[in-house]
Amino acid sequence: MAKAVLTISSKNYGAWSLRGWLLARLAGLDFTEHVIPPDDPDMKAEMLLLSASMRVPSLRHNGVEVWDTLAIAEYLNEIKPQAKLLPASVKDRAHCRAVCGEMHSGFASMRGALPMNIKARFPGFTVWSRAQTDIDRVLAIWQECLTRYGGPFLFGKTPTVADAMYAPVVTRFLTYDVPVDAQAAAYCKHIMALPAMQEWVTAAKAEPDEIDELDAEF
Repeated sequence: MAKAVLTISSKNYGAWSLRGWLLARLAGLDFTEHVIPPDDPDMKAEMLLLSASMRVPSLRHNGVEVWDTLAIAEYLNEIKPQAKLLPASVKDRAHCRAVCGEMHSGFASMRGALPMNIKARFPGFTVWSRAQTDIDRVLAIWQECLTRYGGPFLFGKTPTVADAMYAPVVTRFLTYDVPVDAQAAAYCKHIMALPAMQEWVTAAKAEPDEIDELDAEF
């Protein structure tokens, strides 16, 4: 059986690529990476247009090609049910999907003002009001989930699709020194401590600086 192929972009800047890649890792899927070059239109679109629906990431597996991060998540949940990417109960799955959908389609101000840049650190970064509104909503979602399901992840003791969807936000909060409460700070530590996240961050830090910083900051 041919190994799955996941197409991704920059590991330093590619937030949607991180979501798809982390989902595949959490699912336990055996895959190889196909990394598109910095000047590829799809890569630029992922970073500059902040689009959730570009064909990056894209997964090819057993004759199936699936793109869009939520579609990849649903596919992985179907073929790897033992990974428990979605919660067990109908009620909790609905909540998880709603939380993921909100990340998938929203928070444009935050993503535009605080683009993912794992290598960088901006202590005391000033966040403009619209982006702060998005940040406040993210923190409210985290508080609700962590309180309801007991943590350390958004839907309990193991990471789910929701954690993959919000993982790039965790990296943004670290990059831009976003103040968070103790509960959110603990959650961020749990996300960054995941072996898959450590693997991604290590690769991101080793990535050549081939992308114009001004382009990436749009």
